Amino acid sequence: MKVRKTPTAAAAASAAPAATGPLAELSAALAGAIELLRDERIDEAEPALQSILNRWPGQPDALHYLGVLRHTQGRLDEAVSLIRDALAAMPEFPGAWNNLGNVLLLAGRGTEAAQAYERAVQFASGVKNSAEAVRALNNLGVLHRKLHQIERSELVLREAVQRDPEFADAWYNLSITLIEMGRIPEGLVAHSKAVALWPEEAQSRQEVIRALTRLGEHERCAKLLREWLAEDPGNAVAEHMLAACLAGDGAEAVPARASDDYVQQVFDGFAASFDAKLEALNYRAPGLVVEALRAAVGAPEGRLDIVDAGCGTGLCGPGLKPFARRLAGCDLSEGMLRRAHTRALYDVLHQAELMHYLRTQPAAFDAVVSADTLCYFGALEEALAAAHATLRPGGTLVFTVEALPEGSATTHRLQANGRYAHGPDYLRTALAASGFEARPLQPETLRMEGGEPVRGWLVTALKPDTGGGAAA
Repeated sequence: MKVRKTPTAAAAASAAPAATGPLAELSAALAGAIELLRDERIDEAEPALQSILNRWPGQPDALHYLGVLRHTQGRLDEAVSLIRDALAAMPEFPGAWNNLGNVLLLAGRGTEAAQAYERAVQFASGVKNSAEAVRALNNLGVLHRKLHQIERSELVLREAVQRDPEFADAWYNLSITLIEMGRIPEGLVAHSKAVALWPEEAQSRQEVIRALTRLGEHERCAKLLREWLAEDPGNAVAEHMLAACLAGDGAEAVPARASDDYVQQVFDGFAASFDAKLEALNYRAPGLVVEALRAAVGAPEGRLDIVDAGCGTGLCGPGLKPFARRLAGCDLSEGMLRRAHTRALYDVLHQAELMHYLRTQPAAFDAVVSADTLCYFGALEEALAAAHATLRPGGTLVFTVEALPEGSATTHRLQANGRYAHGPDYLRTALAASGFEARPLQPETLRMEGGEPVRGWLVTALKPDTGGGAAA
């Protein structure tokens, strides 16, 4: 909440053109002082306002803006006194009431601040779609939240966005209130509306794109992505996200899988915060694949050669290590591998594309485990064939993918979030074609995203044992 430095209605009236005389002088003096204050030239604005008050004692606009100036100097008690003096002369001016509320709030006088905001709304509401009323409602909503009056906060902020659906700050504050109430999906939608309304140049392009994706504004999202590609032709992230944005309308070709450059850029970009972010999302995939491996091979005895395909920062490592005689990991992201190395759980880590790595390790492993990596592949046949080739007879494959529901007309689909979802019939068919014996697919919640559960399939499949058996 900022104390506003725009001219009040009284100042505007005083500053109206006048032919000659004292009114014209006052108008010019006020306009100059307000401009200095707006430009934060405090050392010049203060004597200008004092000069006005010396010549026109008690002039309300000068009192008001001197109060605003005192606020910027941290002299809050003086600011309150000056603005109250101004309101004594112009009691129905909402801008001054709003500024008074802001200063009172900073002074820790919450109850008085709420009353000031309410007066601002009262006097501004006579003007249709008054911007001052919306600003006061926004401030009042924030104050109610700070006072733990959370339901009142929601009501007031909803009134603000109803009066002005284009006011981004009110959407943002509503999002905080809703999230604090535990209504995460609604809060994230409100946050996305705020991001979409704020000037694009004032924020991260990717944040805007994520917000537009969440809101389903694919046309605007595609426009931003095309602008990005015009500035940076061939950018792998922009290319993949544009394809994901347009996948539903068939306007552009859908890639068979996310490119290596896309995966590297995305995961290198947030390797340092990856674990914390997934913990906040209640990420379950590592635990799910470890339990599926246990169900397939029995209690951990440290006798298996295992590869964690797409190991990331090594979140599966602690669960896999007790099963492993040798634990290998591969990933495209150097940043992720650096984090995995610090866990000191893997016997070897390789920076390599998943399929390439598996193909170069024929019959090397007893188990291939992949948590939320194959969701960056559309068609899975080549990846499954590579997994089959790297497994010894009797070996186990465990992985997760995001889910299309039973009976889906498509085998797989590129989603707006850039990941692929797969249908259960397709998974069974692809596994069989690659030589695997699939166990029943398990529907699972992989994590929470945007306050909603991300549905997935936990897949376990066996490479038939032709008599050699697993390593002992």
